[in-house]
Amino acid sequence: MNFTLFRLATIVSLAAATVVAATKPLVLSEQGSFFVGGETKTATTANANAPAGAPTQGDVTVNQMYVQYQIPLSGNQHVPVVMVHGCCLSSKTWETTPDGRMGWNEYFVRKNRAVYLADQVSRARSGFDAGVINAVKAGQLPPGQLPNVLFATHQTAWSVFRFGPTFNKPFADGQFPVEAVDELYKQMIPDLNALLPMPNPTWKNMGALAVQLHGAILMGHSESGFFPEEAALIDPSGVKGIVSIEMACTTTLMPSQLATLAKIPILIMFGDHLGDVEGRFGSIWTTNFDTCQKFAEQVNGAGGDAQMMLLPKLGIKGNSHMLMQDKNNLQLADLILGWSDQHVEAKKSAKRH
Repeated sequence: MNFTLFRLATIVSLAAATVVAATKPLVLSEQGSFFVGGETKTATTANANAPAGAPTQGDVTVNQMYVQYQIPLSGNQHVPVVMVHGCCLSSKTWETTPDGRMGWNEYFVRKNRAVYLADQVSRARSGFDAGVINAVKAGQLPPGQLPNVLFATHQTAWSVFRFGPTFNKPFADGQFPVEAVDELYKQMIPDLNALLPMPNPTWKNMGALAVQLHGAILMGHSESGFFPEEAALIDPSGVKGIVSIEMACTTTLMPSQLATLAKIPILIMFGDHLGDVEGRFGSIWTTNFDTCQKFAEQVNGAGGDAQMMLLPKLGIKGNSHMLMQDKNNLQLADLILGWSDQHVEAKKSAKRH
């Protein structure tokens, strides 16, 4: 069988497996939530607007990361997967798609992977340090000290997420369900990352979570796409694999850092139409792809296992930046699972024997 026919047969078989998995009851051994990390600090303005006589100083916990999880009955047979969302979003990214289809979190669980969804520090249910805001409110700092709050307009999201060449004009072969784009817009929330210290606490918390799980695959997307690598550079001991989806890569790593990442299998995935958006976002994704191509070459040059997966090269057309929500999202999930079986699970099995 030639490569084209083999690829087509693989896609068809994966699609059939997807349908079967989606029709079975979802059975769990456990589900829940917890926090990772965080630090205690004294807040002198936390209650600045409280009634007269109320305490104006006390201890608060900041920069903690919220995690929710589901573990299937045979989840201990596979490496857990940690999914972290991108800019102006939350872990809702990985759940039910805007048009009501199964999200990656459920599908990975159905494929016997324990799944952990994390909200970035400063987003959704995770904590952040509001001290600067309160200090400005109390007149202790000038208004110029207020951090920028990042949020994306519908028009920006449409262009950056590559739903079409111009606003409300979708690509003819586009995979994102644009008829439900309003549901995606509801998912978008203010991004308070400007409040965070450096290094970003999410990086440390992701590494700590991987250790807590006795090994995990860290998956990041867009703003968090390179977070798994950053987490591994802080503490690689629990990071068994990295999946980085559509982001800019760092290419100025030191030899010691490349040596660390070379010990971890890495998959980098990009969708379609990278340079087909009009306006100021027209070249952002081709530039990001180029940086990741260079990064992968650097890791492989250091003896590592970094794979670039450009979907159009596989004959998979029309995918947007929101791969996990596209109409073929479960087919793409199968590609990641297949990579995991070959590069992470096989490595784990070899060590066990």
